[in-house]
Amino acid sequence: MDEEAGPRRGGVLPADGLVGRGREVAALRGWLDEARGGAGRLVLCAGEPGIGKTRLAREFAGMALADGCAVAWGRCVEAAGAPAFWPWRQALRSLGVDPDSVLAGGSAGPGGEAAPEDRFRVFDGVADAIGTVAAQRGLVVILDDIHWADEPSLLVLRHLADQVADAALVVFAAFRDREPSGVLARVLPDLLRSPAAARLDLRGFDLAEVRDQLRRMADPQLPDAPAPAPSPPVEPGSDRPPGADETARVVLGVTAGNPLFVREIGRAVADGTWRPDRPPRSVLDVVAARLERVGPGCRQLVQAAAIVGRRFGIGLVAAVLAEPVDECLTLADEGVGHGLLDRLGAGEFQFTHALTRDAVEASLAGAATAALHRATASVLADRFADDLSDHLSDIARHWAQLAPYGPAEAATARAWSARAAEEAVRRLAYAEGVRLYRAALAFDRGAIAGAERCRLLVVLGRAAYLAGDLAGCVDAATLAAEAGRAAGSPELVAEAALVLEAAPAQGVNAVADRLCEEALAGLAASVASPVPRSAGDGEAARRTSALRARLLAQRAHLAFYSGAQDRLDDLSAAALAQARASGDDHALGDALRARQEACPGPAGRAERLEIASEMLALARRTGGARSAMWGELWRIEALLESGLASAAAEELTGLRAAVERVGGPVSAWHLDRATACVAQTQGRYGEAQTAARRGFDRMRAVEPAPAGGAYMAMLCALAGHVGLSADAERFAREPFDGPPRFRTMAPLTRAVLFVFAGFPEDAAAAYRLAGPPDSWSLPAFFVLPGHVSAVLAAAGLVTAGLGRPDELAELLRRLSAFRGEHVIGGGVAYLGPTELALGRGALALGLLDGARAGEGSLDTAVDDLAVAADRADRAGAPGFAAESRYHLATALLARAAHGDRERAVAAARDAARVARALGMTAYLDRTAALVGELGDGAARDLRAGVLSPREEEVARLVADGLTNRQIAARLVISERTAQNHVQHILTKLGFSARSQIATWVVRAAG
Repeated sequence: MDEEAGPRRGGVLPADGLVGRGREVAALRGWLDEARGGAGRLVLCAGEPGIGKTRLAREFAGMALADGCAVAWGRCVEAAGAPAFWPWRQALRSLGVDPDSVLAGGSAGPGGEAAPEDRFRVFDGVADAIGTVAAQRGLVVILDDIHWADEPSLLVLRHLADQVADAALVVFAAFRDREPSGVLARVLPDLLRSPAAARLDLRGFDLAEVRDQLRRMADPQLPDAPAPAPSPPVEPGSDRPPGADETARVVLGVTAGNPLFVREIGRAVADGTWRPDRPPRSVLDVVAARLERVGPGCRQLVQAAAIVGRRFGIGLVAAVLAEPVDECLTLADEGVGHGLLDRLGAGEFQFTHALTRDAVEASLAGAATAALHRATASVLADRFADDLSDHLSDIARHWAQLAPYGPAEAATARAWSARAAEEAVRRLAYAEGVRLYRAALAFDRGAIAGAERCRLLVVLGRAAYLAGDLAGCVDAATLAAEAGRAAGSPELVAEAALVLEAAPAQGVNAVADRLCEEALAGLAASVASPVPRSAGDGEAARRTSALRARLLAQRAHLAFYSGAQDRLDDLSAAALAQARASGDDHALGDALRARQEACPGPAGRAERLEIASEMLALARRTGGARSAMWGELWRIEALLESGLASAAAEELTGLRAAVERVGGPVSAWHLDRATACVAQTQGRYGEAQTAARRGFDRMRAVEPAPAGGAYMAMLCALAGHVGLSADAERFAREPFDGPPRFRTMAPLTRAVLFVFAGFPEDAAAAYRLAGPPDSWSLPAFFVLPGHVSAVLAAAGLVTAGLGRPDELAELLRRLSAFRGEHVIGGGVAYLGPTELALGRGALALGLLDGARAGEGSLDTAVDDLAVAADRADRAGAPGFAAESRYHLATALLARAAHGDRERAVAAARDAARVARALGMTAYLDRTAALVGELGDGAARDLRAGVLSPREEEVARLVADGLTNRQIAARLVISERTAQNHVQHILTKLGFSARSQIATWVVRAAG
């Protein structure tokens, strides 16, 4: 790593000291000390070319190494051609981390397809690798010239910026402040908003610093000598040479204090070529003059090296020149001696500055430049023929320079650019893939055949989609369809139609729907065409069948986004049938996802379970991790909706394994939300809150709308049992800009939150925003949870005297169609049995006058709440059972029929016990108050008489030391049933261990 601290200078002029940077060095020292204490920093160092950003970085690296910290360098290169994530590849390699193990691309889908979230997995991988090293000994990462960085590298930096503050890490990123264009211009504001960010703007030298720099270069043996007294100005016509002060004043005027320019003139002063009467106009002039003084062999070598790149291996340049390596090494040493090159290590060199390389390249004539590009491309292709992946972009860069020289060169440039683009997309550098595909299409545009043009446009469109460029994706798909039509190929038109994916943007969906319809019609016509059959017709028919299935699935997704449920049902069914018939795994995966969207709510649960099983079978057959993830997710959601929380919890292991294989924050968010939902169902509220928040933090930078919606739904569900958290109140009071189809659900969720928090006026205002019930628009998969939320909100408002009883009664009538179901909102939150909301709504109406008839009567409330408590018990949802029993006790106490008080006492005891055991803070005071109100011994020994006869029998067997399997054998029941009995006993008695059950049995018997 010492070698990475910066190039070692060599030659006739020694290295100069660091001048004029005392303030900056002191700041960096302070930030390094803070980082070693765990408070990291992102330093954004800005300045014009030659201002000394790299020189300051080398000083900082040396400081960190002296303190025992690790140092990693990542240098961005000006010329297009570097592999994706190039600076991070260098940094990871210098830390002993295999870049390919962290930056590997690819996808886990059944067809190997890429997904937009894949690169976020890479971002996490880089952050984890950097964080691991930083935790061991402290770390400084230096990223030089990030104005030339590729988009993925800058996105990694943005991702890391949010994590620097809590790490023993300083990231020093240098850029030209006059060139923050393109990607850096978009990313820089985000970087500066990081709480750990500090901007360091470098200024030019003043007169004293220019004089000091010139003095150090002229007399390096006395670097710390005091500056000489200012010399008097030279009289006009005097033969006396100007003094140091006068020279410094002239140099300052010429250079404006730019340190690189000052140093280059200092070299000229030292070698006697400086002429005050003819100062150079720029650094380029200085370098060009120096280039004239080197020998012809050295000039030829540095010119070839300038074409290769700023940093180069002498072996590669020797091959380009077809000269012996030893001879080229001698010539390179000459370049070092003249200040054109720096020696980095064995056979490795770089130009002293990017401007130096620019000046050398500018000295070449057009024909010589073309010859060097051709030779370099040929050498690279031969040298790395076994694995070109790291060199494809560089080869494409050289051929791009040759493309204007003729059709053959243009065709070769197009082929290399397409190969480089494919590799860039594989490495998740989607924007770079877009750039390279567009370059390929631009070479001799008129010579590209229709089919080739269509295929290039298709892959361009997919890369643009992955890069988040929807407009570019639409344009590419539209042009690809035109090219497919021109080529007379319905299959190519179909591939063009599949470029676009359904999205919330309706304009995109309209184009996608039109292209899908055209493609389906074209495929149907081609199948019906009476063309003579050939040996390959069977395979062609299978490909056509698979394309039809994928197109139908695409149209089904479009119907899902538009809310056309009937159309979604028909299209997804047709897609699935076609996919199964085609035998194509990619088509089957697309169709299963489309069909799953078509089966929302309780009515589609059985089919969703079947679809989940088929997707899991597909995953086993293809090894597709993403297919396994979807299958596990769908199964967990369906099991929770079936009232089987324990079975859903068991499936989390399979989901976790699939998510680990897929990687990235999106898949991790799916695991987090499923984990949170299961934990919330089972009454493990702390775990649910932690998992939900973790998932929100992962996902909000990727897809803020689903991240916020899922987290808000979980916060609302948790608030019902443990009260309103700070996050929940913030979500309730801040606007949530979800998709249009959630315009009803969002205010209803807010209204419920405010009811739970005890803010009825706010709840009423939020509820009114949803509009009259007849105007509500609820997605098919939110019809049941939407009506549950509406009932709970309306019931709270009626109880507070702010609601309309007739509207609540109508909502109860609508909800009653779902009796016998468990309510789960989009797989992100469990809301209990439907009877719980029905009972609470009926209780609110019944309490208005004590005895309303029909659905609002106290009789209805008692019946529904009793059913809810029993169903929650059987579902393994103890918190909802306690909630049901609390409201049941309240309803029984209000009804006051014969035997109601005794039932209320038992229900209240059980509710209080479970509320205490689970930490249901929203119910602790209420259940305690209710128990106190009931009196008559209700507050004594709350554990007495709460177990069913079967549970008492199981408890005695537990006390006898029997395992669940032995209990199952003794009672002739399944082992899972025995396990459920034991879990219910623990929950009801407020215990956490079987030994507590045994102790309780012994005491009860005594």
